[in-house]
Parts: sequence; C-alpha cells; structure tokens
Amino acid sequence: MNRNGVSSVLLLGLFGATGCLTAVDGDDPDDLELAESEAALEGPNALVPNALVPNALAPNALAPSALAPNALSPSTLSPSAMAAIQDPTSTGDLSRQLLQYAVGCAFNTSQSFSFSWTTSKGQVKNETYAGILGLAPSWVVKPLSGTDQEWVSACLASRVNWYGVSIMISSRAGHPGLNKSGMPEMAAYTHNEGAFWGNVFSSTPHAYACFYGPNQDYSRSQQRDCAAGHLQPGGNVVECGIIQIVGACENQCQSFNMVGQYYSGCSGPSGSSKAVITTFLM
Repeated sequence: MNRNGVSSVLLLGLFGATGCLTAVDGDDPDDLELAESEAALEGPNALVPNALVPNALAPNALAPSALAPNALSPSTLSPSAMAAIQDPTSTGDLSRQLLQYAVGCAFNTSQSFSFSWTTSKGQVKNETYAGILGLAPSWVVKPLSGTDQEWVSACLASRVNWYGVSIMISSRAGHPGLNKSGMPEMAAYTHNEGAFWGNVFSSTPHAYACFYGPNQDYSRSQQRDCAAGHLQPGGNVVECGIIQIVGACENQCQSFNMVGQYYSGCSGPSGSSKAVITTFLM
C-alpha cells in the first residue's frame, strides 16, 4: 500500500475496521500473497482478549474522513459503507483492512462481523472478522459513545505501521480490556514506545502520538516509527498519515501508572484525553 496516498484514501461511509484479509479455499495466488502479507490479526490476535496484538495497519488506511457513527453490524451499514467493504479494488482492500482492525479493537472474543464480497474475477469471498480486545463491545447494537470513539481510535492509531509489517506490541491502558497488571507480557515487553490517542470518528478526524524519549531510536530499529517518527536519509522526520506526533510523552502526558504501566492521560492540539493506549516493545 502506498504510504503517500494518505489524504486520497477516503473510506466513504465505512464505520471502522481491522486489518488482515482472510484467505479461503479457491483464492488465486495474488489473493493468497496479500492475505499472507497482512495476516496479523487472524493468528496470534485470536488467542484471548489481552493477547499481544500485532500491528500491520498501513498509515494510509487510517484516514477515515467519512466514518459514520452507526451500529457496527451488516444490517445497519449504509449502502455506501457496504459498497466500500465489497469493493474488489485496492481501495476495497483498505476498507476491509480498516474494518477488520476496528472489529478487533472494539468487539470482544464472543463477537464478530461477517459479510461476503466478490472479486474482480467473480470469486465470492466470505469474511468473518473476530473481536479481540473488547474496547467498545456495545458498538454491535448502537453507535459509539464519545469515549468509545476515543478508545477505538487510540487502538487503531497504535496499530498503524509505517512499513505495513506485523510487529508484536504490548498495549496497556486504564481500560479493562487493556489492563495488563501482573501479566507475563509486562516482564517480556519492557521497552516503552510511547502512547496514542485521538478521535478518527469526529467531523475533524485527529490522532496523536508521543514517544518515550530514551527509546526513540530503539523503536525505529524495531520498525515502529509512528510514535518516534519515520526518519528519512536527510534527517527529516515524517509522520504516519494523520497521526500527529506532539513530542515526548514525558512532556505531553499525565502521571505514569507504575502498576499498569500506562499514561493515564495525554494532551494534544485538540485538548486532553484519558482514552490513551501506551505501547511497549520486547
């Protein structure tokens, strides 16, 4: 996917999404290659709600300027939203990727989103996107509240990857779905990368990131550039799509919760938010 096409990807009418396309029997080689390159969510992410979540959402998939605040179920999608996720082109691939990531962020493991679409070669694809983290499970029956919008937005932003590759991360927050207190992954994933927050569902979509200063270079070495900023050969730092880097978390965020290892709130140009997801790397 083209990193430079951020502003041109307007997933019209689509209500959220997750990423990773599921391969089914009869797929042609090109489809299988795409599924393999984006198959982050269907494997490790399906273990338990607090499982470590790989991220492979490309920056240009997170430009949802026309996301609609409706219930996230096939029966409530608008015609334009359904058309977006059934589009057989590369734009449809982005829409389905965004949808799958949003489902994974919002729904719990007992929930899923199923639909079908037809490829340009006439092959019918049956998709089922599973819930994982349960940050906003009520989205299946009603629109997201303002707070739920922020939690799902933070989750989506934290899973954007400049390179479009899957890197294992440990996501932590005050939300019950991301409470990792006492879990083994806290001892295994010790490098604080930074934090993500915002609201990509608002009329003026915005997403923010801050980096943990001492680990900025380490994050880049692990192919995690969206909090640290992508460093170009000439020294310029480029942001990931609509994610605005506001500086070091030490300066932008409130106190760090030592037990849960997360920032309890952070501030950006649009104000402060407590729906913040802090990410750690191994």
